Formats: sequence, structure tokens, C-alpha cells
Amino acid sequence: MLAPGTFESADEVLATFRPVMHAIATAGGPSCEVVVHNLDGTDVDLGHTIAAIENGHVTGREVGGPSTSIGLEVQKDPLGDHDAFGYRGFTSDGRELRCSSTYFRNREGRIIAALCINVDLSAVQQARFLLDALLPAQEAESQSAPDEYFGRDLVSVMDTMITEAIREVGRPVNQMSREDKVGVLQRLDARGATQMRKSVETIAVRLGISRVTAYSYLDEARRTAGESA
Repeated sequence: MLAPGTFESADEVLATFRPVMHAIATAGGPSCEVVVHNLDGTDVDLGHTIAAIENGHVTGREVGGPSTSIGLEVQKDPLGDHDAFGYRGFTSDGRELRCSSTYFRNREGRIIAALCINVDLSAVQQARFLLDALLPAQEAESQSAPDEYFGRDLVSVMDTMITEAIREVGRPVNQMSREDKVGVLQRLDARGATQMRKSVETIAVRLGISRVTAYSYLDEARRTAGESA
């Protein structure tokens, strides 16, 4: 007998929550996307995890579409606690989302599926912009959860992650030192981006270095992360 909250398969999760997805999307309106990802197995194809989706126009995805940057982190640790609520997400065209994700497990405790809710904040932000002149300045809300990056495919997800890692370093690529570029690799590795197919080659092109150099920097980034852990 399965323990409470566990499922035999991702298909069982989908059958259970398919009506709930429709209810949430209808209540949330057209800016509310609801997704079930199939994460069952030890070698999940993260380019094709979407088993069902409501209001897919929010991120431009459809059934058979990809996971996100957080899906990469989950695959690195399928036994960990990855539930997160109210964190920020970003579409490939720069729109900000408010996201929540909860994960479902099999009897061994491995994650096999995820239910994700993503709300496009564009309309709310436009309204707030119009009111900003009338309201006192507010302190930015602190963020404890990781950001999430969406795209129509894993290539665009990875490209957005690379752009964000470069932005965080704070220098344009043509002004980066060796240490800066190692820092970009370290950020991307911590977020799971280096698990993607041909990811290191893509990062190398963006950083203007060779593939061999990129792998060398990645090794150094991992050593540094291990020493500081």
C-alpha cells in the first residue's frame, strides 16, 4: 500500500490533478498557466516533460514541451525537497511571472511529477507603473527562492540562464577577466545549466572562449565550490 501523498506513476498524478488544473486556470484567468511535468525515470528528457498544460500561451509552451531551469536542479537531486511557492519566473521575452511548484513522489521517495502554477504579472505591473507617481517608494521584497527561466525549448531556457549569469557578474563579456568567466560557469553549474546537451559549448561561444577552455573553467569552478562548501 502506498504511503499518503505518493503515486505509482506520473500518469497517476496527471489523472488525479487534471481536473484541478482546469479549475485553477479557470479561477486564475488567462494570465494563469498550470502545468504538470512528467519527471518519472532516472534519465528524464528535460526537453519534453510537459504532460498537460492550461493557458500555455503564458509561456508559449504546449504538451510535449520543455521543463525550466528549476527542472535541471530537481534532476540533480530527485530525493530533495524542491517545493517552492511565490517565487519569480521570467519568460524568454522578459515578462515576470509569479510561480509555485509542488512535487510528487513514488514509493521510493523519488520525484516523478510536478504541478506548477505560473501567473503573468504584466498587467499588474503596468497598472502599478501608472500608480507609482502617487505612491511612496517601497523597499524591494527580499527573495529567498531561486528564480526560474522559461522558454519554448531548452535552448532558449539555457540562453536566458547564460544571459542572467553574465548580468550578475556585472561586466560585459569583452571586459571580463578570467575570474569573471569562471564565475559565470560556477553560477550556471550551480543552477544545473551545464547538464544540458552541448551546454558547455554554448557557454563557450557566449563567453568568447574555446570549448577546452570552458571545460577547464568549469573544473575550476567546481573545485572552488567544493572548497567553500
